[in-house]
Amino acid sequence: MDRRPGLSVRLKLTLSYAGFLMVAGALLLGLVWVFLLRYVPDPGRTTMQVPGMREVPVLRGPSRHDLVVAFVPRAEQGMVFLLVFGLAGGWILAGRMLAPLARITDATRAAAAGSLSHRIALEGGQDEFRELADAFDGMLGRLEAHVAEQRRFAANASHELRTPLAITQTLLDVAHREGNAGTGELVERLRAVNTRAIDLTEALLVLSRADQRSFEREPVDLSLLAEEAGETLLPLAEKHGVTIETSGDIARAAGSPALLLQMTTNLVHNAIVHNLPEHGRVRVETAVGPDTVVLSVENTGDRLSRELVATLTEPFRRGTDRIRGGQAGVGLGLAIVKSIVQAHDGTLDLAPGAAGGLRVTVRLPRYATGKSK
Repeated sequence: MDRRPGLSVRLKLTLSYAGFLMVAGALLLGLVWVFLLRYVPDPGRTTMQVPGMREVPVLRGPSRHDLVVAFVPRAEQGMVFLLVFGLAGGWILAGRMLAPLARITDATRAAAAGSLSHRIALEGGQDEFRELADAFDGMLGRLEAHVAEQRRFAANASHELRTPLAITQTLLDVAHREGNAGTGELVERLRAVNTRAIDLTEALLVLSRADQRSFEREPVDLSLLAEEAGETLLPLAEKHGVTIETSGDIARAAGSPALLLQMTTNLVHNAIVHNLPEHGRVRVETAVGPDTVVLSVENTGDRLSRELVATLTEPFRRGTDRIRGGQAGVGLGLAIVKSIVQAHDGTLDLAPGAAGGLRVTVRLPRYATGKSK
């Protein structure tokens, strides 16, 4: 945006300091002048009133004209001194006061140029400039982490999307060389590869939608979503020999029914496919707190380290040491859950079970009847 040239903040503060000092000096000189006039008799007066005494005779002495001649030049010199002192002192004080702002401006320009690793690290006591600098440093830290995460995500997504395309190209090249041999098998393999590519694309779209928060909020009962997800995934659970148990209270959150159903389905699906090879169990519970509603999904399975659990919400992190039965997925299940939870202003907690498996706890703001969320 083009702006007309203006005075700098430092110059404005300098003029403000000097102006205030001039006004204070003028008031002080005015008070002195009024005080002195009380003790200077008018021409022709023979007596004057002295505080605490009766009128006393006036001795012949300096007149008001003499006072003006003696006082005014000194007052003018004093005002000139105050003006010079105010401008010089104000310029120095304004420079010292605005020095932190100059550092913040330099850091802003560096960030605008792409240097997100720069920090202001303003020293000194806690004041408004320190709070602004600390808030700016925190913003830069979050922005740097977000950009790094987006770059990793873009690289991983490119790799994941390239894999099915490369497989498809290889299969088509083989089919071209061999003619019609094994056409049925080729079609099935192409169908599987194409399905994987479609699943990955849909997962990326859901992730993008959650990140952008492009949805309307309405009351959603998490207990009903848990039951629906359990019924939908029951065939998969039976195939893996896993038992699904759902229980809990009516838990109404404010959000997108489609996204919250996707979140619940992903959690239950993840709990099924990452389970014991046989006689596994998945337990889904809902609860209501004073300000939040809670959805927890817990499964049986191998013992997990906290280091591994801390990375499971990263995009394309599959935890390959826990995968069985060829259910690798696209590596975005828990990443989508994390984005949906954050889009609904909730919290996501992953913790390894004491006897193995994983416990996932989602806390969302409770829907308040009659209030718009």
